[in-house]
Amino acid sequence: MTDLRSVIKQITGLHMTRAEPLTGGCVGQVYRVHLSDGTQMVAKVDEQPEPCLHIEGFMLTYLKTHSRLPVPEVYYSAPDLLLMSWLPGQSHFSARAQAHAAELLADLHSVSAPAFGLEQDTLIGGLRQPNPWTQSWITFFREHRLAYMAEEALRAGQLSQSTWKRLARFWERLDEWLEEPERPSLIHGDVWTTNVLAVGDRITGFIDPAIYYGHPEIELAFTTLFGTFGDPFFRRYMEIRPLSPGFFEMRRDIYNLYPLLVHVRLFGAMYEQSIVSILRRFGF
Repeated sequence: MTDLRSVIKQITGLHMTRAEPLTGGCVGQVYRVHLSDGTQMVAKVDEQPEPCLHIEGFMLTYLKTHSRLPVPEVYYSAPDLLLMSWLPGQSHFSARAQAHAAELLADLHSVSAPAFGLEQDTLIGGLRQPNPWTQSWITFFREHRLAYMAEEALRAGQLSQSTWKRLARFWERLDEWLEEPERPSLIHGDVWTTNVLAVGDRITGFIDPAIYYGHPEIELAFTTLFGTFGDPFFRRYMEIRPLSPGFFEMRRDIYNLYPLLVHVRLFGAMYEQSIVSILRRFGF
C-alpha cells in the first residue's frame, strides 16, 4: 500500500501529526488527517486486492472542472490512496439549506453532453457503473442501469430469479412510462443524506459521487428514497427547472428501482420487497 505519511510529506511538505477515523463510505477506510501547520485533509485508504480509489478521484476532479458543484479538491489519486481537501459541515439541512442544494443541483443539471453515459465507467457504492455513450436515455437506463445491476445482484445470489424475471418484463416496456429529456445532464449520481454537507443554511459540499450524464429525474428521485430532501428542496428546484407532470406520481418509483437494486446487491434481500412493491404498482 502507498505510505500515507510519505505521500503527504511529498505533496505538502508537511508532516502528518495524527489521523482520526471517519464513518461512512463504501470503499476503504476514511481518515481526517491533521498536518503540522494545523491544516486538515481527508484520506481514503483501500487495501483490497483490486483497489479503485482513483475512480473516485477522477469523478471528483471531473465535477470540479466541469461544474460549479462544491466538491473536495483532489490532491493525490491512486488506486489505493485518495487525498482530498477537508470540507466542513454536517448532514442536517434546514429549509434554506435544502433550497441552496436545489440551486446547486439545478446548476449541475444544466451541464450537458452529446449523449448519455460518460467517457469511462464509474462507481456507485464501490460497484462498477457502466457508462457507454448512448443516444437514447430509455435505452441507457434499461440496459446499463436496471438490467446490468439486476444481473449483478442475481449473479451474487442477492436477488431472486422470480423478481429478476418480473423486472425483465417491466424494463422491456419502459417507454410506456418514461420520456426522453431535452438533453443529457451531468448528475452527481448518489445524493443521499451523508453525501451532502451543510453549515447553517448553506451547503458546503457534495462527496462520494457516482457521475454520468443522464436524466435529472433519476437524481431527484433518489433524494426522496431515504428522505435526503423534502418540500423546500423541490419547491426551489422546480422554480429553476420545472418537472413534467407525473414525476412524483409515477416516474419517481421507476427511477428508484436502480438505487434499490444497488442496495440489494450491496446489502442483500431486505430491499427486494421494495422492488416487488414498485413492480406490483405497474402490474408486474
